[in-house]
Amino acid sequence: MSATNASVSEATMPSLNGTHLSEDGMRQQPVIRVSNLVKDYSRGNSVVHALRGVSLSVRPGEFMAVMGPSGSGKSTFMNLIGCLDRPTSGTYELDGVEVTHLASSQLADLRNQKIGFIFQGFNLLPRMDAFDNVMLPMVYAGVPTGTRRHRATVALEAVGLGDRMHHRSSELSGGQQQRVAIARALVNAPSLILADEPTGNLDSRTSVEIMAILQRLNQSGATIVLVTHEPDIAEYCTRRVTFKDGVVLSDQTNANANSAATVLAGWPADDDEDAAA
Repeated sequence: MSATNASVSEATMPSLNGTHLSEDGMRQQPVIRVSNLVKDYSRGNSVVHALRGVSLSVRPGEFMAVMGPSGSGKSTFMNLIGCLDRPTSGTYELDGVEVTHLASSQLADLRNQKIGFIFQGFNLLPRMDAFDNVMLPMVYAGVPTGTRRHRATVALEAVGLGDRMHHRSSELSGGQQQRVAIARALVNAPSLILADEPTGNLDSRTSVEIMAILQRLNQSGATIVLVTHEPDIAEYCTRRVTFKDGVVLSDQTNANANSAATVLAGWPADDDEDAAA
């Protein structure tokens, strides 16, 4: 078994206080509740209807894939639920907070406290090592130094990078950089993890390794919304929502989601990535 696979199966994930399920689990207040969400963009004399009255909820502990072709509205939806943009009309509640009319400073605070982001391009600061990149959200949140250092250590160990904490991004492979990004998304114990094409820049094996980590986080209580254009990646999620022309085309439960750990166990050991840095 490679070091990456071991980290997925053996590491203790950080506590996700904002996302743990209680005994009544699915009866809890939704983490996401959007109603009649509309987003229009002006282009010269024309209007682009990016979202046309979308309504859905995401319950605590769900692992939802958002799919759809280019122009379907999935990226617009992701930007809105990530509090990176505002809807033209409709309502959006994040963890019980109606966010549609919050001031920009309030939205920034909410993003830092409630949402952990994982991006396709990793978005690591190149002059900082992995440890400092992971600590950065906690700096903005005002977390005491000792607590920051402890959380960053636990998060990096949980994603299998305990021995690479002080490597900069240029010294890490793509898969390792994405694991740093996952650790960074965890450290403020967010209510929601948003993963935007997290495997888009990775090879097939590393993509499955990343999905194994995300599945383990979900099993620990994390609520995850993942945007992907890859049907095989969506098969690792327990719910699939497909957008087309700004509306929800389908919303399906995936009761037989693939196990990334099982897939990895059937592949020969590959230490190339761990030797890359």
